[in-house]
Amino acid sequence: MKTKLSTLITTAILALSLSAADVKPYPLKTCLVSGNELGSMGAPITKVYEGQEIKFCCKPCIKKFEANPAKYLMKLPK
Repeated sequence: MKTKLSTLITTAILALSLSAADVKPYPLKTCLVSGNELGSMGAPITKVYEGQEIKFCCKPCIKKFEANPAKYLMKLPK
């Protein structure tokens, strides 16, 4: 039982580290949705969307982004 649990935990850790390496870093110093400076409303909130790290100034911006991601992703440099 301990061996199975250990294997499962190791596999999960490797999967997380591999997926983190595939994430493109967020290039802006402002919220993708509102344009507010990150950190101006507390600690920025970081999410990953289809391999791209996205940073938001607040929770309401996450909901706006999720309603229309394509609209906001166009703001990222190519």
